[in-house]
Amino acid sequence: MQLNYGVRMMILAGITFAGMNVCIKAVPNIPSVEIVFFRAVISFVLSLFFVLRKRISPWGTNKKVLLLRGLFGTVALICFFYTLHVMPLASAMVIHYLSPLFTALIAHFALKERLKFATLIFFLISLVGVFIMKGFDPRISWSDALIGLVAAVMSGAAYNSIRKLKFSEDSNVIILYFPMVAFPITGFILWVTHGFVMPTGRELGLLILVGLLTQIAQYFLTRAYQSERADKVASVSNLGVIYALILGYFMFGEVFNLTSLLGMFLVVSGVVLNVIPFNRFAR
Repeated sequence: MQLNYGVRMMILAGITFAGMNVCIKAVPNIPSVEIVFFRAVISFVLSLFFVLRKRISPWGTNKKVLLLRGLFGTVALICFFYTLHVMPLASAMVIHYLSPLFTALIAHFALKERLKFATLIFFLISLVGVFIMKGFDPRISWSDALIGLVAAVMSGAAYNSIRKLKFSEDSNVIILYFPMVAFPITGFILWVTHGFVMPTGRELGLLILVGLLTQIAQYFLTRAYQSERADKVASVSNLGVIYALILGYFMFGEVFNLTSLLGMFLVVSGVVLNVIPFNRFAR
């Protein structure tokens, strides 16, 4: 069976994001704020290049929402990168996969979009999965799980900001605003806290690779959503959990008991059920 273009692009995006996550986990001595700082520097250079090439203004029109998009994305990445350091790879990714459900919840209140009752049920299923994962995996503390949930909420807020901007801003400007906001914020945090850690040659190479892989993954992700229905490619994105389980096992020796795997299954099931046509029966 031949996969269509959109599905192939999403598979490539998932593989690229998995490589990025491995690079982050491979630099445990570098604070998550510093990783976001390096990512912002690389993203700014690449994004500005594309904006200037299209000869459009980098400032956009709806600056308030653009700034909020950058702020939400910055907080989300700092929290998510932190969880990649302190949690097993698959656990951090599974909790972050709650972001589509938070996107739907925030859209209901912020954008007045209709919220299905089924979405609330699926959200509760996923949330129960998070509690099971935490309760039966001593490697995950309650504070770390909460930080993971904050990352998912902020990602949902960032996605809603992007949706609000889709008719007023060029996509390249929206992408550019993340590093424009993240760079000064993370730079200020590192300066005030004296938290900058001088990376070794190997760590610097991995940090640069994080930035490059992120840009490539964003390209694949954008092409996937441009060429295929959102519910179809969103379901394919959940293959990232499988990538994380495999990479975590072979590269970092991470193993899980059956109860933790059950928690992961519930989280992913809640997200998948929310994006497939099954929930039309609960309208």
